[in-house]
Amino acid sequence: MTPHPDPTSRADRAASFTRGADVYARVRPGYPAEAVSWLLEGTTGPVLDLAAGTGLLTRRLVELGADVVAVDPAAAMLEELSAALPGVDTRTGTAERIPLADAGVGAVVVGQAWHWFDPPRAAAEIARVLRPGGTLGVLTNDRDERVDWVARFGEILHEGDSLAPDSAQSAAPPALDESFGPAERFEHSWHHHLPTAELGPLAASRSYALTLSPEDREHLVQRVEDLAATHADLSGTTEVALPYVTTAYRARRR
Repeated sequence: MTPHPDPTSRADRAASFTRGADVYARVRPGYPAEAVSWLLEGTTGPVLDLAAGTGLLTRRLVELGADVVAVDPAAAMLEELSAALPGVDTRTGTAERIPLADAGVGAVVVGQAWHWFDPPRAAAEIARVLRPGGTLGVLTNDRDERVDWVARFGEILHEGDSLAPDSAQSAAPPALDESFGPAERFEHSWHHHLPTAELGPLAASRSYALTLSPEDREHLVQRVEDLAATHADLSGTTEVALPYVTTAYRARRR
């Protein structure tokens, strides 16, 4: 019998995204053009979307005209990406073992995944595949919990989650070695519009929820549904605008 995943295990949490890839693609937020355009300023050549998942960042890169190679360890996630973006080159791999040649890309971008990497090994591999002067860009989306219902939503998501980063951690610059110059920072506020009924599936798409028992995951989703039914800003609505702050860092390959 396959052991149940452990919500306190980073390895189990990282592997959890192989389940429910279709829901992930449907409900997770993408990335604002303003932040992605800033990351790509001054870059030429192919762009590697590292830990591309279902292609939420890949879509924006393609819209901006980039020639994208998408790499992710989960075949199920890449299948969702290929279904939406059949022209994108997809390859199975990790940040620590990137299946690309030396100095082959002009930029490497990472959306909402740096915290899953082994930073020293990932930085060395990214430096290997980047051309001199190429760009590493790292993006994170954080819910803007200055809004009351969003703060309550976050409390439900993180209750009992020993691995949940706080907003300061998630928005911190990536740890890089001497192969890179200093990191620059960019921030942009925006809204992710989704049906109110999708708040439950959005909560269930997080790695913590995916590693819970079915009973505990159902309880978490029920609490989110109760919030949507009772909070003054959500009750009776069919669509919500979930506020996010996207933080982007870019550093040039020396």
